[in-house]
Amino acid sequence: MTGVKRTTEKNLMVFAGRANPALAHEVAYQLDTVLVPQSAYDFANGEIYVRFEESVRGCDAFVLQSHSEPINQWIMEQLLMVDALKRASAKRITVVIPFYGYARQDKKHRGREPISARLMADFFRTAGADRLICVDLHTSQIQGFFDGPVDHLMAMPILCDYVAEKYAGEPKAVVSPDAGRIKVAEQWSQRLGGAPLAFIHKTRNIDHPNEAVANRVVGLVEGRTCILVDDMIDTGATITKAAEALMTQGAANVVIAATHAVLSGPAVDRLKNSVAREVIVTNTLPIPAERHFDKLTSLSIAPLVSRAIREVFEDGSVTSLFDGRA
Repeated sequence: MTGVKRTTEKNLMVFAGRANPALAHEVAYQLDTVLVPQSAYDFANGEIYVRFEESVRGCDAFVLQSHSEPINQWIMEQLLMVDALKRASAKRITVVIPFYGYARQDKKHRGREPISARLMADFFRTAGADRLICVDLHTSQIQGFFDGPVDHLMAMPILCDYVAEKYAGEPKAVVSPDAGRIKVAEQWSQRLGGAPLAFIHKTRNIDHPNEAVANRVVGLVEGRTCILVDDMIDTGATITKAAEALMTQGAANVVIAATHAVLSGPAVDRLKNSVAREVIVTNTLPIPAERHFDKLTSLSIAPLVSRAIREVFEDGSVTSLFDGRA
């Protein structure tokens, strides 16, 4: 057969939903590309329509969407985008989820409850996703819910390096808001040169979500700048109570650092009026202007996400982004 030209050159294409356009454009810029143009709108009854304005046949597609408020709308939009790509013959579809919705429902606490985080993974696999890229999942076990590769990115180096530079010279302690996140706090401690660890012993009523009681501080915090680390801030109740407990135990200052700024309901007022000196988050979720306050610092996750996309596209090692730590 003559006259037929075939190419094996890969084609990276980045697609983004409407949830967090600022982050999506920043990621595309870091990759030296632009977002693929698309039509996306809602019908009168709330149904979503999506169509891409360019051919996607044979492309290596990366579909970025933050599961922000209204969370169910943006999840559905991303699922429809994946389905559209699959039906349009994209070669490989990687779903990029800076904030994975329903991640807190990763196990059954009582009978007759769903495991919603697993159902989410099934949704994306059924829609046609070949791979997931997520940032700071609520629990690492969620990686096993998806039947395919999952790249679990960590925002900790970005947050930690900012803290190390800004609070250099101050004696520090790394504090976990509960015993379950001690492992993450240990990684912070190592990166901060062996700062002592502490945690808040707390109780939680499973009948009242977003509510916890900070009981007591376990560890050395007196006279230190305490870095209170968590994966997300939702209503702010737990983290602000923990900050108060630390100051009661003689901490010099409290700095809150979390990846995902959900900031639901009274969170902004609670954080603004809290004892915390600074609240540091990333832009995995969009923060509307009305939710900004003086203590809030937002760091960009785009360099990390774009590097991960580049490594996946070039069949490189995403693990190399974590200094060899799996």
